[in-house]
Amino acid sequence: MTDTIQIFGAGLAGSEAAWQAVRQGVRVRLYEMKPEKKTPAHHADGFAELVCSNSLRSAELTNGVGLLKEELRRMGSLIMEAADASRVAAGGALAVDRDRFSAYVTEKLRSHPMIEVIPQEMTDIPEDEITVVATGPLTSDALAGTISRMIGGKSLYFYDAAAPIVDAESVDMTKAFFASRYDKGGADYINCPMTEAEYRAFYRALLTAEEAPLHDFEAGDRLTVFEGCMPVEVMARRGEDTLRYGPMKPVGIRHPETGEEYYAVVQLRRENEEGTMYNLVGFQTHLTWPEQRRVFGMIPGLEHADFLRYGVMHRNTFLCSPELLDADYSFRPNHNIYFAGQMTGVEGYIESAASGFVAGINAARRAREREPFLFPRITMTGAMAYYIAHGEKTLFQPMNANFGVVPPLEHKVKGGKRNRNLAMSERALEEIGRIAETLFCV
Repeated sequence: MTDTIQIFGAGLAGSEAAWQAVRQGVRVRLYEMKPEKKTPAHHADGFAELVCSNSLRSAELTNGVGLLKEELRRMGSLIMEAADASRVAAGGALAVDRDRFSAYVTEKLRSHPMIEVIPQEMTDIPEDEITVVATGPLTSDALAGTISRMIGGKSLYFYDAAAPIVDAESVDMTKAFFASRYDKGGADYINCPMTEAEYRAFYRALLTAEEAPLHDFEAGDRLTVFEGCMPVEVMARRGEDTLRYGPMKPVGIRHPETGEEYYAVVQLRRENEEGTMYNLVGFQTHLTWPEQRRVFGMIPGLEHADFLRYGVMHRNTFLCSPELLDADYSFRPNHNIYFAGQMTGVEGYIESAASGFVAGINAARRAREREPFLFPRITMTGAMAYYIAHGEKTLFQPMNANFGVVPPLEHKVKGGKRNRNLAMSERALEEIGRIAETLFCV
């Protein structure tokens, strides 16, 4: 029996794992290579940095990630505590001020008497120490090499992208206007409307725009893009109207004064609490920076926008987890080792936090010589863990939280999919209530 575990990485998964481990009465050595060393996607020094969007997606219980948020919230998640404390207006979504969010998590972990933060890059994984590896999809080359040798080369990858951010004061509000997102929530989004002619001109420019070279990636890599974070130029190549049914969908968006409807609409979401920065929703991109300036400057209202951050793209690596991990996120060949975060094949901020939640609890339980705790599949937390351990090995791909991974109800529910999902959420939260009463009694 030991009273200490070690965690590699202080992203969302590693931060959550550390917090849950100390709640179980176990000390933590938290290794984080920032600020001495950063990956190409990192910009700040703090923990739990949000490197892509500042949106944690839907807050509704009829949505899979909405349920996952509520499960974590009710069980004492640090990530959800930080998100609620740094929330910015985003209609039916939960979006955060990324700087305040990171600062909240960083302060909580650094000030905890049972957590020792060690600013060091880890390159090896000891076999006889209980370790949670949560170094993210951009794990350093040295540690990635160690993991690759340990798992026999069973790793996969996809490319992830981030959207540009603009200065709110530089948006021309004589052309843009505030409104809700698809009639949900308040008028929290800046809307840049397009006529059919403007849309078609923009679409043609997007198709012919120059993409940045993949300098930092291995020669010969095939560009595999995750559907949930697809670059806007890649999406455009699927057809002229694809964007109008995706991030530029105009349904339910009307001018608040004239009631006018539009052919297409680009929406901007608040990046910080002050409302001084906004990101282009769904406009992840790998265009060169001059091309982003040229093409996105064709959007009405953004002709003279000041881009505070251009879109970027990076390679994400994940494990073929069904061959390697159990539903407590432990490594089958050596249960002293746990993995957490996007490298396990969960996709999304909250999904990463949930994997860290489960791994942190179970690593602590192993340290205290207790049996693993497997979350029931009727909960979204448990369903995602089950998917990681039992997904299709030959077709395994990163997965967002969704009701398709949860066992169906034992009875029919009237009112369609929305009511069915709500009933599944109610069932899950009843179970979470029972878990929360017993699991955290140290």
